[in-house]
Amino acid sequence: MKQYFCFVLTLSLLCACLPLPACAETPALTIAAPSAILMEKETGTVLFEKKADEPGFPASVTKIMTLLLIMEAMENGAFTPDDIVTASERAASFGGSCVYLEAGERMSVRDMLKCIAVVSANDCAVAMAEFLCGSEEAFVKKMNDRAKELGLAHTHFSNCTGLFDDGQHYTTARDVAVMSRELIRHEAIKEYTTIWMDSIRDGSFDLANTNKLVYWYPGCTGLKTGYTSTARYCLSATAERNGVEYIAVVMHGETADSRNRDAETLLSYGFANYRLIPLSDSAPLPMLPVELGKKKSVPLRLDGPGWQLAEKGGEASYALTLPSTVAAPVREGQPLGSLRVTVGEKLLAEVPVCAAEDVPRIGFGGIFAKLSLSLFGI
Repeated sequence: MKQYFCFVLTLSLLCACLPLPACAETPALTIAAPSAILMEKETGTVLFEKKADEPGFPASVTKIMTLLLIMEAMENGAFTPDDIVTASERAASFGGSCVYLEAGERMSVRDMLKCIAVVSANDCAVAMAEFLCGSEEAFVKKMNDRAKELGLAHTHFSNCTGLFDDGQHYTTARDVAVMSRELIRHEAIKEYTTIWMDSIRDGSFDLANTNKLVYWYPGCTGLKTGYTSTARYCLSATAERNGVEYIAVVMHGETADSRNRDAETLLSYGFANYRLIPLSDSAPLPMLPVELGKKKSVPLRLDGPGWQLAEKGGEASYALTLPSTVAAPVREGQPLGSLRVTVGEKLLAEVPVCAAEDVPRIGFGGIFAKLSLSLFGI
């Protein structure tokens, strides 16, 4: 019976972790771009997709991975935003979107990040790649290694800018959404991606964000545009309202306006129809009494995701199911009960309640002492 109960709880955990089914080609949405996806940040739930696994050249959307590696290295203490980067001749030679670095020019990491995030500066991306890894080639290897760690099965990078398409540089809308989700976990990146207009070089060089949604879409938090004649118009757009953040990826649109409209349509669909439900009650979990344990009770924890995306409407309610006692020994992580979360009449999730620590069984002497106390009061 115990084995069956554990199986049920394990199955419940899996169900609680599963995202809502992807709404492929949702009839309510008209997306002009050939490839697109809408993902919620906290749970990774996909709400809409259209040919989301079709590989193509991403242009400067590539720099999402470039920015991710920079943010991870900086937050791991490799450097600070105030550290100075010196541009090499190679970095200064890059054209396309750039801020016209000169060989030997010194610029802070903060300003480099600003230039990459706001105006998609290729020269700054290469300068940062060399600053981190010594060469762009070594940096690109780290990009591909990180892509594998994130499970991006249809992504390969051959440069850090997205300026060149050699046939070996590709990704998909779904993979872009995953790397975007990883990037916006670093809240500090939004210091740069939400800039509308700014300047560098003591105000002598102006910057204007290539992502126009930053200016006019409520709650926009970034993220990155891309364009070449091969890739056409690409965008990963992120926005947050009332604690819920969505990622809308639009790939290979015909115009900048149609790309932006598609992203707005996707983001607005998410905000209008869905909300996050916490998979935990506001009340603390009780201590569960333990029979024949070296401790009288064991603390409990919820063993599952913290949130689930659900359609709007209805109040969430929580029902905790626990036995009156549990027999020692108790193992940390051992399923002991469940928390059922419902919205209206619909079961949203059943989250396992598990032991938060070990409670060993008392030895024979302890059992004898307890028996003596119970029978004879000694």
